[in-house]
Amino acid sequence: MKKLTIKEIITKIENGELFRAVSSDYSFTIKIDAYVPYACGAVHDGHQFRRELWENCIHTEYERWFEEDPATRAMVKTHPIIIAGMDSRFEYDLNRAPESAIYEDAWGKQLWHKPLSEDMKQKSLDKHANFYKVVHALIAKLEEKFNACVIYDMHSYNWKRWEREVPTFNLGTGNIDNERFGEFIESWRRMLSMIELPNDIVSTSKINDTFQGNGYFLKYITQHFSNTLVLATEVKKIYCDEINQVMFPEVVAAIEKQLRRMLPKHATAFYAKHK
Repeated sequence: MKKLTIKEIITKIENGELFRAVSSDYSFTIKIDAYVPYACGAVHDGHQFRRELWENCIHTEYERWFEEDPATRAMVKTHPIIIAGMDSRFEYDLNRAPESAIYEDAWGKQLWHKPLSEDMKQKSLDKHANFYKVVHALIAKLEEKFNACVIYDMHSYNWKRWEREVPTFNLGTGNIDNERFGEFIESWRRMLSMIELPNDIVSTSKINDTFQGNGYFLKYITQHFSNTLVLATEVKKIYCDEINQVMFPEVVAAIEKQLRRMLPKHATAFYAKHK
């Protein structure tokens, strides 16, 4: 893996080069081991939090971790194209539009002791903007090469705050073309329900049960690219103890192993129909 500037990353993508890189400001990573008609995103995987923000932040490190999506990159780590955030959504949220990407409060609790200066906000917004410059270049290259592609937008969610039974996997489809892509939305939901999990965890999958796919990552790609399907895939946090901050690596490994097989199979079928 190399440290590259945004310009260098975009140039490599435009030239069709294979590479693994971290952005020069260490805000995200990107891996392109082969150009294929699908990619994986993990925009909330990051936990880094800029040092100059620490003392001003009311939320604890644990409270930030609780709302992030740890291990979502690890679940898709073997796939050829991955772009993943390294910074916490509490600094700036890659799954929100720029005007709302910096929180003033988070989940009902004020975030900052003192309001952030415009300079402090701009440092974060610059990273947000750079990420989307790379996303744009990546999807443009994939559509140029393949005409159509599918993006697996990986997230996780806290289930213990819900007062009802919630699915192991949720697909949010409120902002994609369900009429055009309905066959592949349903086939992805069905595949996820077949994932076998350890510790007697039951796999269930539903569409728009807990979340509807309202994230900016999905919206940005969908609005700018007409032949790319983004599947906002939420994993219930059955792979950790969200209250005690304990990870369950055997569950993460089980999900990763099965996605290693299922995801390319799904992407190949999508491409065969939409190329």
